[in-house]
Amino acid sequence: MKRVIVGLSGGVDSSVAAYRLKEQGYEVIGLFMKNWHDDSVTISDECPWLEDSNDAMLVADKLGIPFQTVDLSVQYKERIVDYMFNEYEKGRTPNPDVLCNREIKFDVFMDIAMELGADYVATGHYCRKGTITKDGQEIHQLLAGVDGNKDQSYFLCQLSQAQLAKALFPIGELTKPEVREIAKAQDLITAEKKDSQGLCFIGKVRLPDFLQQQLKPKEGVIVEVDASHPKLHIPNFDWETKEEELANLSLKLNLSQEDGKVVGKHQGAHYFTKGQRKGLAVGGTKEPLFVIETDVEDNVIYTGQGKNHPGLLRNVLFVNDDEIHWIREDLELRVDETMDVMARIRYRQPLEKATLHKVTSGLYVEFKNKQSAITEGQFVAWYNDAELLGSGVIS
Repeated sequence: MKRVIVGLSGGVDSSVAAYRLKEQGYEVIGLFMKNWHDDSVTISDECPWLEDSNDAMLVADKLGIPFQTVDLSVQYKERIVDYMFNEYEKGRTPNPDVLCNREIKFDVFMDIAMELGADYVATGHYCRKGTITKDGQEIHQLLAGVDGNKDQSYFLCQLSQAQLAKALFPIGELTKPEVREIAKAQDLITAEKKDSQGLCFIGKVRLPDFLQQQLKPKEGVIVEVDASHPKLHIPNFDWETKEEELANLSLKLNLSQEDGKVVGKHQGAHYFTKGQRKGLAVGGTKEPLFVIETDVEDNVIYTGQGKNHPGLLRNVLFVNDDEIHWIREDLELRVDETMDVMARIRYRQPLEKATLHKVTSGLYVEFKNKQSAITEGQFVAWYNDAELLGSGVIS
């Protein structure tokens, strides 16, 4: 009998994942990961870890499976929290959920599971795993969940073949309403529980409070840049090469205070991210202001009116060579090769047509249509139909 360790988070998805595995005849063990100790930054009545671990324990009890809690807060701090602060300090916007899956659930947690004699690790993610044979080799595929509304393949875009080989996603074939129905039928305490928001496994964290612990507030100015400013419009040159064109189209906006007018103040450019609308506290504009660029060196936030402001829209991004990740290693591009794909730059964004261009220094992703708020530090993921082929950190 194969042994599976399920990451029970105290939510409905992982509860039903555990139930289904048991039904399928696996020996199932539930493990709750405690990843955080500092309660001062969580909004305490919303999803503190204690309530979650208690719910996870009650589910395990109901299903008649062994249960224990593992404390991974040291690794979580080193690999996720410190990384986040570091990225924000550089003016990039990290994605802790993607990192948490790569570094914690499918690495540290997976190692613990293997020490406990597990054959597999399972989670309540809405995605599926496929396995194909190619040239006599077994290749694992990461496929989108059947519920288009809840597909979470994006969050797993950094997994490797070795990690996928030992992963199971028992609810990937189900829709969220079906999952809730099963939980209700089995009388699981998590059946009606709201989905948790907030940082992976920390609970609902107030991000500015969280950042302020490390990044000191520092007053700076908010500058509004007019949509007609020439720096926002790249003229149509006859580029010598395709690579030169892509390089120019992917450039970060090079703005200075003289390019606009000061419309307000802020408490630190590193608290803001591109495309952000809330928290600017500037009134009196015809359309709402959006952050189009942040400059952490000079502590300036550049904004523009309306969600179609040209400062927000670009159709090319770049991924440095050392930050390209192929789940399908067999499809990896060589220099000068291209590939037509569907891609997204954030979770829940509909997939968009794009072309990958491999160059010596990295990879350009050229979208057919302009994308809003392409953000450094976030992940771009590319697909072929339902299969996620690879991903990279937007540089």
